[in-house]
Amino acid sequence: MADGNGGDAPDNAPALNAMVQYTKDFSFENPNAPRSLGPQAKPPNIAIQVNVNVKQMAETDFEVELLLEGSANGDDGVLFKFELNYAGLFRLINIPQNETHPIVMIECPRLLFPFARQIIADAVRGGGFPPLYIDPIDFASLYRRRLEEMAAQQGGGEPVATA
Repeated sequence: MADGNGGDAPDNAPALNAMVQYTKDFSFENPNAPRSLGPQAKPPNIAIQVNVNVKQMAETDFEVELLLEGSANGDDGVLFKFELNYAGLFRLINIPQNETHPIVMIECPRLLFPFARQIIADAVRGGGFPPLYIDPIDFASLYRRRLEEMAAQQGGGEPVATA
């Protein structure tokens, strides 16, 4: 009889486990305070860049880094800037080799993102601004786009499917 907590799950069932997550590096700058904290004539121009790095630590363990860099610029220059490297150690069990790369590049960053988003929102609020809640990121779309770019750079023009 099943106990409801996955006790009867087969030993060969695929699993993705988040072992630990952590801030590797974080920087927030408010270079023009207190001048930048006053009313702005128009909304700031906000730019955000997202990158994902993966490093295999053991046969089934992967460190996934979610790198978020951003800035807000107003009429008088930079309002604030941030850089966050938020990472997690993930264990992939019974995942076929051909599915490992998409999982660590799509699902793992998707699991990390809400925590990184909150760290940034809290830092921006602590810097004297309204919290910056970054819109959800479609990591699957970013992954597909990166595969297309890599295929184009290799001269194939079409994405290369891996089996």
